[in-house]
Amino acid sequence: MKMYIELYASLMPLLPPGKERFRREIKVDDGTTVQQLIEQYQITDEQAHIVLVNGHFVCSIDDRNHKILETDDTVSIWPPVAGG
Repeated sequence: MKMYIELYASLMPLLPPGKERFRREIKVDDGTTVQQLIEQYQITDEQAHIVLVNGHFVCSIDDRNHKILETDDTVSIWPPVAGG
């Protein structure tokens, strides 16, 4: 099924080739969970500091293991960042 992944900051190099800066249309198998998608892109749990599905925060690894993705969903992932 078709969906979108957005990776930010230090995770951007993990994106597949494409023209958009931080967003890619991807295909995943039906029944794929958020956690399976994170693992597919070799993102560690520590790197997946903030995870949103369609703008809604998915707070725990347990939630990520149970949230099944649907067609046209957008998963956005941020690593821990510092700023000032």
